[in-house]
Amino acid sequence: MNVHQFLLILLARKKIILSTLLVTVLLALGWSLVQQKTYTATASVLLNYKGVDPLTGLTMPGQLMPGYMATQMDIIGSKNVALRVVDSLRLASSPAVAKQFQEATEGRGTVRDWLADLLLKKLEIMPSRESSVVEISFKGADPAFAAAVANAFADEYQKISVQLKTEPAKKASSYFNEQTKQLRDNLEAAQARLSKYQQEKGIVSLDNNRVDIELSRLNDLSAQLVVAQTAAMEGSSRERMAGGAVNSPDVANNALIQNLRVQMASAETKLAEAGSRFGRNHPQYLSAKAEVDKLRAELNAAVGTVSKSVGANAQVLRQREAELRSELAAQKARVLELNRTRDELGVMLKDLDSAQRAFDSASQRFSQTRIEAHSEQSDISVLNPAVAPTEPSGPRVLLNTLVSILLGTILGVGLALLLELLNRPVRSPSDVKDMLGIPVLGTIEWRPARARSGGLRSLMTPRRLLRLN
Repeated sequence: MNVHQFLLILLARKKIILSTLLVTVLLALGWSLVQQKTYTATASVLLNYKGVDPLTGLTMPGQLMPGYMATQMDIIGSKNVALRVVDSLRLASSPAVAKQFQEATEGRGTVRDWLADLLLKKLEIMPSRESSVVEISFKGADPAFAAAVANAFADEYQKISVQLKTEPAKKASSYFNEQTKQLRDNLEAAQARLSKYQQEKGIVSLDNNRVDIELSRLNDLSAQLVVAQTAAMEGSSRERMAGGAVNSPDVANNALIQNLRVQMASAETKLAEAGSRFGRNHPQYLSAKAEVDKLRAELNAAVGTVSKSVGANAQVLRQREAELRSELAAQKARVLELNRTRDELGVMLKDLDSAQRAFDSASQRFSQTRIEAHSEQSDISVLNPAVAPTEPSGPRVLLNTLVSILLGTILGVGLALLLELLNRPVRSPSDVKDMLGIPVLGTIEWRPARARSGGLRSLMTPRRLLRLN
């Protein structure tokens, strides 16, 4: 089908098209005039989603998300907000509303839910494209009621936004309150353990001076023990040598023994001379022998005395070594005990510090959440409250008429094409060629003769022309 054929169809079916258009326009016009007038009231709210936290002063990250505006629109159009509007306006308490509810639902459900659903059907939420303003519109037959409902939705949305922010804060505040009590008990228990341990161990200072002093004393005892061991070994050696009394340097170097040995040598010399000159029974010989025996006895006594002195000195040195060894072992045990005490004390101090930090952190969070739970601040404010409209928003007679003209034209053209398809006549030579598949040799055009005298017969007389292709 080409354009020429389409125009021929429209020209031939113009009565059907015009009739369809006229019926459609009349129906739309009649429906618009019969419909009850509706009024639309609009309230504007401002969402300050770039605000800051009043406690921390930081930008709230949850409000910077792209879905924040969509979330707020869902909250406005939620069933919870609608139920709050029903309660605030006391719509469910009206006997007329209760009667309408019984007729509409036959008593199924509740009046509040039924009214909330009706309000949501007539509610329209429109966010601004380039700002954070949201318009809440409500349509109704009564302009004052429409304005009241729109304002009620704005107010209840503002209230529920505060509630949605404070309820989690209240739960968090209760949780941190319990945690703070438990952490306070843990802190007190850690402090009590530390104090008891300090009392048991006699710790009055938490510094390391005592450990340093004990370590220094341990080092001094170690050095003294080395010296005492050396002296004890030397004393034992001298004791063994003094026991022989021959090669002992203590015996040989003793002045008394040396003097006695000199005297004894002189006496022995005299005894030898007396023996050579006199007999053994001679008084001079006996006197010299008695002198020698006396000096020998004194020498042996002196040697014994020196040997005992060397042995006693060695015994003292060994005893001193044993005492130092015992003191060193005791000092080692004391230093080890101090180290162990310091380690245990360090663990208790760390436990106390950890308990203190946990308690401080929980106390800070508890204070913050408690303030948040009692905060009534909202980032939502009513920019323009709804007022009762003076002009109805519907039905739109002009718009409905224009739409009906467009729709009627489409229906008329569609109906004409449908009739053309059901019963297609021959309207042009190309139709003969398309339908029969044979060439057209010529056409006879019929035109009604124009009346020259104005008679009816002349108007009905056809004029035929033959044209050969």
